[in-house]
Amino acid sequence: MSAIIAQTSPIAVELEAGKTYYYCTCGRSAGQPFCDGSHKGTEFTPKAFTADETKTAYLCGCKQSKGEPFCDGSHKAL
Repeated sequence: MSAIIAQTSPIAVELEAGKTYYYCTCGRSAGQPFCDGSHKGTEFTPKAFTADETKTAYLCGCKQSKGEPFCDGSHKAL
């Protein structure tokens, strides 16, 4: 099963240093780019990550990035 493409551009988010986030890997979450539990019943699980600094980050919206959860430009090939 492939992930649903939530959008074909990165999603800008404000991250807080030391805080753990759960990135949606399935593309089904209504709260993109973060998990809302919509993956239940699928093979997908959220990707937990902890912000190393407080900053604006660009998370993958297309679910194709090899650098998940961060955008690596993979959306440009869609």
